[in-house]
Amino acid sequence: MPTTAVVGTQWGDEGKGKVVDFLARDADIVIRSQGGNNAGHTVAVDEEVFKLYHLPCGVLHTEKTSIIGSGMAVQPFRLLDEIAGLNGRGISCENLIISHHAHLIMPYHLMFDELEEQRRCNGDCRGMIGTTKRGIGPVFADKMTRSGFRVCDLAEPVEFKERLQYILKEKNLILTELYKSEPLDPVKVADVYLDVGQKLRPFVGDTVAVVMKGLEENKNILLEGAQGTLLDIDYGIQYPFLTSSHPVSGGFCLGTGIAPNRIDNIYGVVKAYISRVGEGPFPTELKDEFGAALRDRGNEYGTATGRPRRVGWLDLVLLKYAVVINGLTNIVLTKVDVLDELPEIQVAAAYEIDGERIDTLPGDPCLLARANPIYETLPGWLIDTSGLETGDALPEPLANFLDLISEAVDVPITLLGVGTRRRQMVELG
Repeated sequence: MPTTAVVGTQWGDEGKGKVVDFLARDADIVIRSQGGNNAGHTVAVDEEVFKLYHLPCGVLHTEKTSIIGSGMAVQPFRLLDEIAGLNGRGISCENLIISHHAHLIMPYHLMFDELEEQRRCNGDCRGMIGTTKRGIGPVFADKMTRSGFRVCDLAEPVEFKERLQYILKEKNLILTELYKSEPLDPVKVADVYLDVGQKLRPFVGDTVAVVMKGLEENKNILLEGAQGTLLDIDYGIQYPFLTSSHPVSGGFCLGTGIAPNRIDNIYGVVKAYISRVGEGPFPTELKDEFGAALRDRGNEYGTATGRPRRVGWLDLVLLKYAVVINGLTNIVLTKVDVLDELPEIQVAAAYEIDGERIDTLPGDPCLLARANPIYETLPGWLIDTSGLETGDALPEPLANFLDLISEAVDVPITLLGVGTRRRQMVELG
């Protein structure tokens, strides 16, 4: 396995959690490197369903080392709840390590996230980003302005209190003057954070040192991405409707300390259709009753928020872009079973923009907003694929669907997801 990365190729919600859980069987170390509890991963093992927000999916394999990397934002109270929840279900987190350099989501980050969305609404709400209101944007903004707090800061109570006093002077001014909200008490905030820091202390460590040692010992390392390529803060397809971190393959290097030349395989997870939450352009979106039915059949509701996702047909223009940005070596096609009952399946092969056919993603987001998809229509397979196993012959229409995708992007499809359960993963030759 060496070092393998799993990255979302769309707007997230591609089924990465299930894929990571499947691949973790061969891993020694599983690392989540970016984002925060704004992105949830759902894993179904037999009859049990686990919803993870901070924790890498490798934690369900209790003998593996699971790491929350330095590129992540941690809401410490929610993280402790996750750990306690797993412990209560008989799953130990004793092999979990939290990077001492991961940033802390503070109370004002949560307040800013919600209050700023309200302010952006300003009557018609066209200025809203559509955030999850988990404080992710504000915590990464503070990280970039060097005014954030890291997990390691909780081990130094005197310095933490002094710095919090200083930082809250500015934050409270914003809360009271801009948002007309109540200020935060630095003494109360310090007390609760230092208390939670004591509870997290057994899990905190130098994760870069652990990873370097693993590489030296030729351990199998699995890198777990959150969200998707099209939401990347730099390479997402329409600013500002993006996340605040790097869910592309390069983000793994930033969030773990692993150099680019030490990543051997990059698996791109592709849903057999496409979905997204939040605002922004979506060329293949289905806004009709069929789209609503597809949403329900695919259970397209956010793991972290419960929000209904927008859904549409698979878009090969966007997938080609994701292949290039991430340097994909393999594709994992998920949720194939959701399309089982459809007599016809459409795939966007190109766009028509202002009367011209476009085969690659336009750099101007205004052009993308005017894009009309040019579809290829394929016959559906009309077979229950949920029981397919490795080695089974695929129905011809499904094989043709896979060939269309892999030939369009020149990357092999090596895994097929045909259901929500761990065992419902088909390895292709």
